[in-house]
Amino acid sequence: MGTATAVFAQPNRIGQSGASELLMNTTAKSSGFNGINIGSSDGIESASVNPAGVATTMGTELVFAHTRWLIGTGISVNSIGLSQALGEEGSGGVIGINVNSLSLGKFYRTTTNQPDGNIGTFSPSFANIGVTYAKKFTDHIYVGATLRMISQATPDVSAFGACFDAGVQYRALENDALKLGITLRNVGPAMKYSGQGLENRAPLQLTNPYNNAVAIPTDKFELPSLLTMGGSYDIHAGENNTISLLGGFISNAFYYNQLGAGVQYQFKNIVALRASYLYEKGITGELGVDRYSAYTGLAGGATFQVPFKASKKSDRNSLFGLDLSYRTSNPFGGTLSFGARVDL
Repeated sequence: MGTATAVFAQPNRIGQSGASELLMNTTAKSSGFNGINIGSSDGIESASVNPAGVATTMGTELVFAHTRWLIGTGISVNSIGLSQALGEEGSGGVIGINVNSLSLGKFYRTTTNQPDGNIGTFSPSFANIGVTYAKKFTDHIYVGATLRMISQATPDVSAFGACFDAGVQYRALENDALKLGITLRNVGPAMKYSGQGLENRAPLQLTNPYNNAVAIPTDKFELPSLLTMGGSYDIHAGENNTISLLGGFISNAFYYNQLGAGVQYQFKNIVALRASYLYEKGITGELGVDRYSAYTGLAGGATFQVPFKASKKSDRNSLFGLDLSYRTSNPFGGTLSFGARVDL
């Protein structure tokens, strides 16, 4: 069902899925592209866009990112990822793991008998862990898949689930100037909340003075599955300058389809500047009437990285990089992501 609805998204299903944190792009580099770098994503960051790109890891890569999500809401996300090539330069494939942990702040605890609170606070726990395996099968074809575990919990109510992503990248021409990709994401069984917070005391019989714990049934909710496809083309201006043009299409099962375009300028392998725009129906309209997302489409970012020699046995340079991205929104103050990468 998830696959079918991802291809044929229906506007009347907007807001009917759960686990929306699976749609949050918290990678400091990819979010500057609005996530449309489906064909050109690389390294462990690809686990959030197209798991096939993880296969580009040649050794060991470690990534950390911190995101202030819709500044003003108090929501933040910490992400960490690690990928390791198996065999010489990934001849046996690449295995990776990435973890996303959300901080939603503190909420006042209330009960039916104490609706005004004054009984303390609690902090919800939202996290997901993905394990990826990817492999370069030919000089042009990369394939990858991710199994992701999902956890949502408060002290009294929780939900757990699992889903998988699968993707393919095709790279061709000199220096892989043409890159194409397609991904199916967040496909898995429905989730359901349970726990003591969904129980109540009720009399068994009107004539019986004893109460019994009664579980309140909850409905299942679907995962926000989607199908994405996109590509990029690199234009080399001399030996040191590269301009990349990107395009992407996102077909959502529970939201409007989205169409995006982006551009990146890179100087050598040191500095990169990027910008993108993601269009959806009603993007310029009023929130809650024509537009159902706080985001207004624009995103941009930058990368600064320094090559260095980590081993005398290898001719390949290692990299230390810093990434920054910003997505505009209305209301709130947009989303800011920044992170660091080490590619050994």
